[in-house]
Amino acid sequence: LVPFAALVALSFSGAIGLTFLMLGCALEYYGVYWPLFVLIFYFICPIPHFIAKRVSDDSDAASSACRELAYFFTTGIVVSAFGFPIILARVEAIKWGACGLVLAGNAVIFLTILGFFLVFGRGDDFSWEQW
Repeated sequence: LVPFAALVALSFSGAIGLTFLMLGCALEYYGVYWPLFVLIFYFICPIPHFIAKRVSDDSDAASSACRELAYFFTTGIVVSAFGFPIILARVEAIKWGACGLVLAGNAVIFLTILGFFLVFGRGDDFSWEQW
């Protein structure tokens, strides 16, 4: 029952994050869809973690170079996702209100992705490998 509740909570928070992103694009006052390119960052964010998980076999080690490199690349992706709407607003491609909504959506979505790996990333009976 607990993994089911976690999955429902994660899907709800993901829907809220995407709603913020869509509001930043689709409201009539803003009306520009450039911030949707942030979706690319959402999709590529977990890829370094998947690669590091597949490559590193010593899961009992406290730290590995592959895992640290994956953290570095993931941090770069997340920072880029937050920087992209700020740059768009700075060059006046989007309005600052849309930038704020996209940044709020980014925070919620990346916390949702982190929550997914915290809940389903453990090596127990119910893990994300089953999905």
